[in-house]
Amino acid sequence: MFANPSLDETIKRLRAFKRAGADVLFAPGLPDLGAVRAVCKVLSKPVNFMVGIKGKSFSVVELATAGVTRISLATSLYRAAMTRFLEAASEVKNSGQFDFVDRCASTAELLKLMRI
Repeated sequence: MFANPSLDETIKRLRAFKRAGADVLFAPGLPDLGAVRAVCKVLSKPVNFMVGIKGKSFSVVELATAGVTRISLATSLYRAAMTRFLEAASEVKNSGQFDFVDRCASTAELLKLMRI
């Protein structure tokens, strides 16, 4: 990532990637939906948005309306799972309780989700 790039610099860089043959353009860390919209508006290639930066993740509808055509989750699902893991481990360590089990998906639910 580039340290605090201006929107103009970001667009210039994305246009250079397009000229170099990129099929999808990617600018992680855009500050708000206005910037996402501005980037999508001036580029003729599909724009990818990376979910997972606190305070800079928007809904699918918001992103689609802004012009985003591809959404990446990056490590956000992994971090969500690890957050719950750490909460469960902390519960066992600090209180000796296993209440987290009641909030877990059952094996049958997981297998159904994975269609096994």
